[in-house]
Amino acid sequence: MVNFSPFSLENRVKETLHKAFWDSLKEQISASPPDYTQAIQLLQEIKEALLSLLLPRHNQLRSQIEEALDVELIRQEAEHGALDIRGLTTYILDTMAMLCAPVRDEDVQGLQSLSDPAQLLREIFRVLDLMKTDMLNFSIQSLRPHLRDHSIQYEQKKFQELVDKLPNSLDHTTEWLREAAAEASASLSGSQPHSAALQGAVGGSTALPSLTSVLNQGYMNLLCWEPGQKEYPETLLMDQARLQEVQAQVNQLSVTAAVLLVTSGTCGSALFGSPGFVARLKLVTKVLSEGLSCTRCEEALQDISDQVLQEVSRALSQLGYPALTSDKCASLKGQIKSIADKGNAVRHVIEQRILLFLSHFISPDGWNSQKDFPKGLDAIQEELQEVGRRFRSVIHHNRQVFGPCYLGILKKVLFPEAEPESDAGTGSF
Repeated sequence: MVNFSPFSLENRVKETLHKAFWDSLKEQISASPPDYTQAIQLLQEIKEALLSLLLPRHNQLRSQIEEALDVELIRQEAEHGALDIRGLTTYILDTMAMLCAPVRDEDVQGLQSLSDPAQLLREIFRVLDLMKTDMLNFSIQSLRPHLRDHSIQYEQKKFQELVDKLPNSLDHTTEWLREAAAEASASLSGSQPHSAALQGAVGGSTALPSLTSVLNQGYMNLLCWEPGQKEYPETLLMDQARLQEVQAQVNQLSVTAAVLLVTSGTCGSALFGSPGFVARLKLVTKVLSEGLSCTRCEEALQDISDQVLQEVSRALSQLGYPALTSDKCASLKGQIKSIADKGNAVRHVIEQRILLFLSHFISPDGWNSQKDFPKGLDAIQEELQEVGRRFRSVIHHNRQVFGPCYLGILKKVLFPEAEPESDAGTGSF
């Protein structure tokens, strides 16, 4: 079905035709004697709609609908003036009540009070459309695991064909995982990540990181990826655009949380507790930091600092509090502008807490405890959780498709001297 703009000429024409159709039906049914030609056609369509809602096991109900809405019999009854239109619609409503999802119970019950047959038929069609949408959504939800499994197998097959044809087609993926292994190994030993750390781990002098922790480290590194400096892993090229969008959202949320934190430190909790104040600051920061790049960061934060001061002044005035002194205004503007510096302490702490949160989001156990939500991020909790869900969705699918590939690469990286057939100590994802 084509959906036209509510104010378009096409939509006005469609609404006019629909009104004319239902007005004509009302005239036919109200005539003396009634003309049921159009009504019978509609009953046929209603019958087909009800049958389409049945599951394969509903054999008895299918037979009942076929018998109760036998169009030939209905047509003969109409010709002899014996058609009970109200009885038919009552049966239809009872059947709809049996077949509808719980969310449609109220819609179906609302039809019981309609006495005008034309209006009732029109509303039956409206609710049946909703029920068909419910059935479609249910079917998609039921099929989704099978479709996902098929998609995973198909992607694995096609990628393996590419790997077989191009021997060096996983060089960037191997380097990405090698760096992640070095970082994860260095984290265990408490040293800075470098190639020697990984060599030491392989040599057995240092505990080896788990395969899952290495892969998760690799995924987290994608959120700090510097464009142009390194080639993206081949296994993630299809997900690159979505991951870069998540990365941009992380940067924006880091700036937003840092702005809120330094503003709170200057203005105090009383102002931040006033209705709508934090929401206005978040909106200002979001709009002005949209698509924030490194080259524009300082300029954007200058604009943000100006707008934040305006919001602060307005809120203080409305609440009857004294205005900020010129020194405090200058200090607040300076603190906000300094957020542009990647080495800014506040921004660094915020970014680390956000990345920690997201790392838990993609871990096997996930992040289930609201009480463990990182401090200082309460104001962006809803937005951060949404980013976490998007990140987890991309990572989960990638892990399912390329998990076997990553396992093979990491065995060679972490256990270069192990026998090719040996899986001892390597675990799985």
